Amino acid sequence: MFGTWGKSVGAWWLGAFAAIAFARADGAASEFSFDRDTFAFANQTVFEYHEGHASLRKSSATKQDAYNRHCFVMCRTAAQFKKFARFEPRSTPLDDASLAARVRAVTRQAAWTEPLPENQRIVFPGYKDLKEMSKAHRELVQLNIGHGWPSYFRISNARMMFQDGKGYQERTHAQVNTALARGELFVAFLTTYPRFSINHSVLIDELKSSSRNPGVHRYPVYDPNHPESPRELTWSAHDRAFSYQKDWDFVGGFVRVYQVYGKPLQ
Repeated sequence: MFGTWGKSVGAWWLGAFAAIAFARADGAASEFSFDRDTFAFANQTVFEYHEGHASLRKSSATKQDAYNRHCFVMCRTAAQFKKFARFEPRSTPLDDASLAARVRAVTRQAAWTEPLPENQRIVFPGYKDLKEMSKAHRELVQLNIGHGWPSYFRISNARMMFQDGKGYQERTHAQVNTALARGELFVAFLTTYPRFSINHSVLIDELKSSSRNPGVHRYPVYDPNHPESPRELTWSAHDRAFSYQKDWDFVGGFVRVYQVYGKPLQ
């Protein structure tokens, strides 16, 4: 009897271990990857910048420079592809009309809903990931992920005028960590209102596990202006505030952060 019981317990532990290992492997496979799950093209800024200071952009005849004001759209769409799309690189690619229809089908999914199971996801044959597909079909993807101008008229934009205190930012910081702990992505609106040194959206996908300062949290982010590499957003417990990496399009430093696309009307 003890032998049978021992075998049963052993089998249970083996099954439990296998289930945990499978869950971890499945979770690892679904983690957001900058090199896989972002767009190959950039959101073009309306103004030219030097050390974060804006000036009027010189006219350009290139169509690529005309793709601007889409940072919110690109962050939302990257999150939607992660949750609702599946790539099959060994299958035959679709024609342009069918590909465009499937891109639109992804963007029509409510960004705040739960991810679809693998067998219910919208399939994109012929490409290994979003990066490869958006490189091969830049204009087609740009034309079908949505317009940029509606982001200026979101109801939730009003928050920056009356929900700007450190307490609100502390709650936002907690929401970021809670979302990431659940394996979710966090689309963030960055602003310095009433100044407009930045009015931008980024996609937060992880909290760096180590920091020299325990009061500082570091978040690698996908910034649509920078398809070449992740940027960094930080939280300081001492200042009770976020700050964003200095770059050619931002002087760096303090920003306020608000979640977008986390629920309806946000």
